[in-house]
Amino acid sequence: MKTEHLEIYDHDSDVDITHKINTSELGNWINHVKYIQKELDNITGIYNAVSQKVEADDVLDKLSKKQAENQILLNALNKYVLLRSNLIECDDMQCDMVYITEHESYRRSYLYHIDKYRRLKDEVFSVIHTKLTL
Repeated sequence: MKTEHLEIYDHDSDVDITHKINTSELGNWINHVKYIQKELDNITGIYNAVSQKVEADDVLDKLSKKQAENQILLNALNKYVLLRSNLIECDDMQCDMVYITEHESYRRSYLYHIDKYRRLKDEVFSVIHTKLTL
């Protein structure tokens, strides 16, 4: 999804404005999650370059798991983009609220994913730092 700036007009209702902001936000999430996938590849490469090869490596397992989780979230967000295309068919507040509530659910999932990713990234960089200073 290409992040686009959606124009907000004076005649837009509060619900229309909310939908436009949510659409823009969703585009930003997708771009961020795509970037995280590239970053995870780079972090894995850096970790491999500085770590001693051992059979079982907990850090590599965590990175691999996070890559899988990241892909799952990206797939879900891309499917959500398609579901939001039906938004224009809403003709009452109840329908709009379904979309707004669903967006909040995706927001929580995205923020949870980002928090877990940042913690893992901090952990990996700490391990790398320790290995490089030894």
